[in-house]
Amino acid sequence: MADYNQQYYPPQGGPPSQGYPPNAQYNPGGSEPYAQQYQQPPPQGGNYGYNSNEKNGEYERFKPKKRLNDPIFLFLFIAQLAGFAVVSALALKSWISEGGLGGGVGGKSTGNSVTLNSHTAYLLLLVTGVGAFFSICYLILVRMFTSIIMKVTLILSIALNIALAVYMWITKYYSGAIIFTIIAIFSILAFWGFWSRIPLATMLLQVTMDVANHHKSVYFVAVCGLIAQAALAVWYVYTVTATYAKWTPGNPTCSNYSGTANATITGATRCSSGTVAGLVFFETFSFLWTSQVIGNVCLATVAGGPFGGWYYFGPKQDGLMPKHPTASAFVRASTLSLGSIAFGSLIVTILELMRLLANAAQNDANDAFAAILACVAACCISCIEGLVEYFNRYAYIEIALYGKPYIPAARDTWRLFKDRGIDALINDSLVGITLNFGGYIVGILSALFGYIYLRSTKPSYNSDGQYTAPVLLFAFLIGLQCSLTLGSAIEAGVSTIFVGLGEDPQILAQRAPALFG
Repeated sequence: MADYNQQYYPPQGGPPSQGYPPNAQYNPGGSEPYAQQYQQPPPQGGNYGYNSNEKNGEYERFKPKKRLNDPIFLFLFIAQLAGFAVVSALALKSWISEGGLGGGVGGKSTGNSVTLNSHTAYLLLLVTGVGAFFSICYLILVRMFTSIIMKVTLILSIALNIALAVYMWITKYYSGAIIFTIIAIFSILAFWGFWSRIPLATMLLQVTMDVANHHKSVYFVAVCGLIAQAALAVWYVYTVTATYAKWTPGNPTCSNYSGTANATITGATRCSSGTVAGLVFFETFSFLWTSQVIGNVCLATVAGGPFGGWYYFGPKQDGLMPKHPTASAFVRASTLSLGSIAFGSLIVTILELMRLLANAAQNDANDAFAAILACVAACCISCIEGLVEYFNRYAYIEIALYGKPYIPAARDTWRLFKDRGIDALINDSLVGITLNFGGYIVGILSALFGYIYLRSTKPSYNSDGQYTAPVLLFAFLIGLQCSLTLGSAIEAGVSTIFVGLGEDPQILAQRAPALFG
């Protein structure tokens, strides 16, 4: 087991010496010391990182510039959020005045049978609580059984790829079957390469969690992000429900309502399916973008605060770390760097919407050729989306640590990936698989809870099962977003170590020599 309290500091201006144990092992149990002690601040000079070539030292180490980055995307983000608030206010005002079309908790109060109503809102509100609960439980289990869960999730991810490929061959869905067969083959071939790196990835995750245990603000940020994510999900659920209630043809608020008592209503709204579709599309776009931004602000906060402070200044008890690093990082992420975070989040949101549209085109295709084209397009977009999300996480850490705009951060992240090789990426990917797979598990459990609730209460609007699919989709998305938001705080620490290794590798030798070696 590595002794993280030994006295060691590499020579300034040069690479670290071999003063650390080359084969040190990290014991994940107990209250392990998580950082080395040292007597002086880390060197600011040396030709270690990509930013050392910046003119006039534009991006100093852990001293981000106080300037507003990417203001155009900041204004766009604020504008769409304001638009969502206006649409939500209009829909909710009408919905509340009509009593939410009826409905409550349980099976005895299911409300109006025309469309979604209060019963649906209460259902998805309960789903939000269930998703938050399972997210916290999964994070606790990861901390207790890191190596076991990492191995299990790796095996399950490969088994899932194989199962999907087999299922699609059996159902004669050949386009999807070919794609998932290729993915399954690659995952099988890469299995032993990933498996052999699990011990180091386990150590990396454990070191990160030990840092988090010494900086409780990491969990505070994660919980706050989870609460904000849950609040946004609740707001979105009620807004979508109210939108269906206000603009779906046949509702009491519509001017074309056919009911005898409400044939003419003062101030009634003209309703159409097109209006509902357009508004729900905008609301979903706003929800996805805002959700992305919330998660990425949390990532930038913990990366630029406790994790970045630990990497560059050591444990807080040494007195070298800046005061209130988490609060300072949050202020930067939510103000000066918010435009850069919104920029990267918008790219992922657009890709996600494109994938959803491609899936819809595939379902509505009238012939096999069109369905195959839509399926291939959806799969390609999904792959690109995953790569961009993975890439953006490191770009946001560059933004948090050094105060860069999005484009320079993306450029340095690309050079970082090319320079550091596949081994470090595999170790980091294993951690990502562990946390992200938990997100899908929580999403599935949330959707299962929603399904059981629907079957138990039998709401009148879902008598023919026509709303089962969208309700379960909403439940899955809520559970998934809750879990990913909570896990992103821990994943940010792992990624911060990787970014620090690329920018200033000599510092990792004093923080965690077993990882450096």
